[in-house]
Amino acid sequence: MPKSREVHLVHRPSGAPKPEDFALVDRQVPDAGEGEVLVQNLLMSVDPAMRPRLTAGQALDEAMMGGALGRVVQSRTDAFAVGDLVTNRNGFREYFVSDGKGLTKLAPDPDLPLSVYMHALGGTGFTAYGGLLHIGQLKDGEQVFVSTAAGAVGSVAAQIAKLKGCYVVGSTGADDKAAWLRDTVGLDAVINYKTQPIRQALEEATPKGIDVYFDNVGGDHLEAALRRMNTLGRVPVCGFISGYNSGHSTVSNLSNIIYARVMLRGFVAPDFMHLYGDFQRDMAGWLKSGQVKHQETVRDGIAEAPAALIGLMAGENSGKMLVRLAD
Repeated sequence: MPKSREVHLVHRPSGAPKPEDFALVDRQVPDAGEGEVLVQNLLMSVDPAMRPRLTAGQALDEAMMGGALGRVVQSRTDAFAVGDLVTNRNGFREYFVSDGKGLTKLAPDPDLPLSVYMHALGGTGFTAYGGLLHIGQLKDGEQVFVSTAAGAVGSVAAQIAKLKGCYVVGSTGADDKAAWLRDTVGLDAVINYKTQPIRQALEEATPKGIDVYFDNVGGDHLEAALRRMNTLGRVPVCGFISGYNSGHSTVSNLSNIIYARVMLRGFVAPDFMHLYGDFQRDMAGWLKSGQVKHQETVRDGIAEAPAALIGLMAGENSGKMLVRLAD
């Protein structure tokens, strides 16, 4: 019966989340019962999409939910063996007991680091892959803009577009991230929206307009992009981070989607699960060949999980934000 620690939401954030909105709680987790497994989490994911659930959806005074990768340490079911690696939605805790529902066995490629299954070869990478290719209907050689292009999803979307022979513009909020996108990833143009007005900078960076805008931000980025969209352009809307803390985001020129016949569509990964096998094959190959590069920001220990989420919302991460819970 191991001791475990877990992170609870104890207050609804007003604006940006603060440390006092969370609590670290000790728990005694029971041993696995008949038909159950005991899982020790090794890595947990921190994602922007967690922020809206803090306002509505996440219960107070209960362990928060999030993606994680764990190892089975006790098993009383034939479905799982001790030592199996499993992905799960029971992040923000060190140990948990499960009847197996919601657990997916992972057979990692020995030529890739385990952590890539939490981003480029996991949910964030699949979101970028399907959002760009299926929802955005990307065609080879098109004009593409990706916001938060140094983030976990945006960086993959931008690199897939480059692999498809596209002209790619990315935005980010720090000079070091801009340098990585320009010098390591090889984007055609990079905008630091904190030092350059996004509207003017995007106009200068897209002389041929935009065919696909992969939107992670909304707000001023979406407004700037709508001014540059080509006829029959597509906007797969992955996130709206500009409005997550305030609860609203202003876009004044939505009428542009009418005159330019622009498709603007929100999506979630289950919309394109039929592509998952193709994604696994393609992404594993791109990672091994070095055609897709990635960055990670890793904090150590469950006690760092709230700070990781707060830091993510403040843009302190480069690439994927992870918390390492155990080796």
